[in-house]
Amino acid sequence: MYSLSDFDFDLPPERIAQLPLPDRSASRLLHLDGDQIIDRQFADIVDQLQAGDLLVMNNTRVLKARFFGVKESGGQVEVLVERVLDNRTVLAQVRASKSPKPGNRIRLADAFDVTAGERAGEFFTLHFEGDVFDLIEAHGRLPLPPYIEHTADEFDEQRYQTVYSKEPGAVAAPTAGLHFDQPLLDRLAAKGVNFAYVTLHVGAGTFQPVRVEDLSEHKMHTEWYTIAQETVDAVRATRAAGRDVIAVGTTSLRALESASQSGELVAGSADTALFITPGYTFKTVTRLVTNFHLPKSTLLMLVSAFAGYAPIRAAYAHAIANEYRFFSYGDAMLLSTTSR
Repeated sequence: MYSLSDFDFDLPPERIAQLPLPDRSASRLLHLDGDQIIDRQFADIVDQLQAGDLLVMNNTRVLKARFFGVKESGGQVEVLVERVLDNRTVLAQVRASKSPKPGNRIRLADAFDVTAGERAGEFFTLHFEGDVFDLIEAHGRLPLPPYIEHTADEFDEQRYQTVYSKEPGAVAAPTAGLHFDQPLLDRLAAKGVNFAYVTLHVGAGTFQPVRVEDLSEHKMHTEWYTIAQETVDAVRATRAAGRDVIAVGTTSLRALESASQSGELVAGSADTALFITPGYTFKTVTRLVTNFHLPKSTLLMLVSAFAGYAPIRAAYAHAIANEYRFFSYGDAMLLSTTSR
């Protein structure tokens, strides 16, 4: 049985990518094939996939979810929208010297007011006076991950979205998808690789480290996903043909596996708190494109479950020694499951 300390590693700060590369597909790709580690370029992924394979991508779009504001008392407030509940209501993290109470009004971005509602665990319910998505897009700031040290600019607003992003609702990007540009997608399509989409709105909890040594005590953050019947049909056809179902990113994988808990993928929408650790048997996904993940994170546990604990440890050591770029703006990995 693994514990938290089994998923720790030392990462030199200079290995954390602070900026995206000028070209999306110019990243490196560490291909882990069993115990074999192969250094590639991300564009080489075309040669690693076959006609009839299915790439499943998360088409969520990142909200400009960060706001700075002022309470009626004059106190400063920082708000990070975590989830849109409806077109007038959100759940949000609120940082202030004193937490707002129900009925308190907060002026955000010196542009509009919200009213605090009841607490929901660590989050606050905030009620908007106009359409949530319109106000967020017009006045919010893009919320870059906490380990990226610069403030988001116009380049980030373009590069911290996938080229196929469509459904607004995430507060963090599904970063494995950031490596795909349209020419690369066109090359994959020309080879006969198929595409399908899920939506999983990534929450800020994706950056939170696990804080309990006993993993069974960890409370997983929840994220909302939806999978259309069209995607289910594509997955079934791919598996029937004996081809690979490749999740682009851990978010796509979590959505697919969450909807496969009956043993077969089913369409629908739900919250997922699926916590994947070594010993989990994957039911739908056979290969995974993913970035490098933080120490002691649930995502590092997930990829260790997918490709094997020892191979992942060796791959991460290789990546650090060979100066791969880590985390959201960093390089990628191509993995195959050990439970296929």
